[in-house]
Amino acid sequence: MPLKTILWAAFFVVTCLGALWAPIFGIVGYTGHYCLGADRQWWNVPLRPLAIRYSLTLAVFTGVGIMLNWGKLRFGRSILCRQEKLILLFLGIVWLMVAIGPKTVGHYTLPGIDHPSVKLTKIVIFVLMLTHVVADIKSLDRLLWVLVLGSLILGMQAWDTPYNSFVKGRLESVGGPDFREGNFFAAYMATMLCLIGAQFLRSGKVGKVVCFLAGGFTANAVVLTRSRGAMVGLLAGALAALMLAPRRYRAYIAVGLVLGAAGFWWLTNPQFIARAGTILQPEEERDAAAQSRVVLWRAGLQIWKDHPLGVGAGNIFQTIGGYVPEQTGRDLHNTYLRCLTELGIQGFLVFGLLVLNAFVILRRVVRQAADLPPPQGQRVVFLCYGMRCALATMAVCCLLVSLTYVEYVWWFLALPVCVQRAVDNMLADLKVDQVEDVGVTEWSSDASPVGEAVLA
Repeated sequence: MPLKTILWAAFFVVTCLGALWAPIFGIVGYTGHYCLGADRQWWNVPLRPLAIRYSLTLAVFTGVGIMLNWGKLRFGRSILCRQEKLILLFLGIVWLMVAIGPKTVGHYTLPGIDHPSVKLTKIVIFVLMLTHVVADIKSLDRLLWVLVLGSLILGMQAWDTPYNSFVKGRLESVGGPDFREGNFFAAYMATMLCLIGAQFLRSGKVGKVVCFLAGGFTANAVVLTRSRGAMVGLLAGALAALMLAPRRYRAYIAVGLVLGAAGFWWLTNPQFIARAGTILQPEEERDAAAQSRVVLWRAGLQIWKDHPLGVGAGNIFQTIGGYVPEQTGRDLHNTYLRCLTELGIQGFLVFGLLVLNAFVILRRVVRQAADLPPPQGQRVVFLCYGMRCALATMAVCCLLVSLTYVEYVWWFLALPVCVQRAVDNMLADLKVDQVEDVGVTEWSSDASPVGEAVLA
């Protein structure tokens, strides 16, 4: 049996059983599997006769672990915060549109493909487990390192993929199921570059080396996909990095961005540069792919005008052909427009509120970080900084890529909740320590001569 098979089997067993003792093990296992896509790797072939559903198994063990350790979880004063309620509201809208909308046919009836309502339900269940388990800074750090290492492994897989496996000169189908399309993979890796940068700022020497390697391989993977959505997202992320940089470190971060841009440029090739140049071309000079997106967007707006409450979750593929016959079965390549056409104005507004509220949470946490001791407060500020840049990158990628039902989008929308709860718990612990210190001081100062003698 290959060594990679043995290592994966050991990782899977340890994270499943460990989740019963500490649910963070299950979260780590689930996110690690999501990135690697063990089901699709050659080293999983010896395990395929067992027919193990890795994601489902890890989720079940995590759920059982949460129930067994419910009294130890620290999710604050409310079991559901505003962001979590918005996520549930969005899921409710999806199911409402399934109930009142036309029946889905075609794409989502193919074997092995979940309907968006089913897939999003699974995603939301995991996201709620995530936000209630990752509620302290240590658990959050473990999760972030898994994501960083996952990006490093994905970047190495992309680098090792032979060119004859590319599709029309573009990298496709690396990692888990949500990365089968190059644009989805590129948007994830572009967003992760911001979190990798935040971990670089928060880490010691060894962590900085790991983040440096992860950043290089991740950037190279984005180049290999030649995704215009990821290119625009990275530009937005870089702009956000300059605007949101902590004042004390702004000059260092600006220098880092220049060096990073130089390194990224060094990784590019003529094909990448040529494709990037098509973004701002006038209509008569656009390539077929770029022009088709404009046609699809116009058709999407017309669909929404005709169906202001939406055509139903997952029904854009069967609807678009009625407006643009030559684009039958195509996606809109725009997350916001897909929300608008499938889920109506209500779905569009709730998704927009989710993105906006994520920024609001992180801004509030930055203010709270001022009440933490210097090393901890600084690390929290860097973390919020990286997450805000990541959200900006993802939000702009959504303009050119349809990510409505892609799982990692909901992770990034939920991570601010984890940061909020972690900081709330840190502040609560700090207040308890201060009260205990004051209590000891008062008790010592009021002690009787006999008590003082005993203490002596």
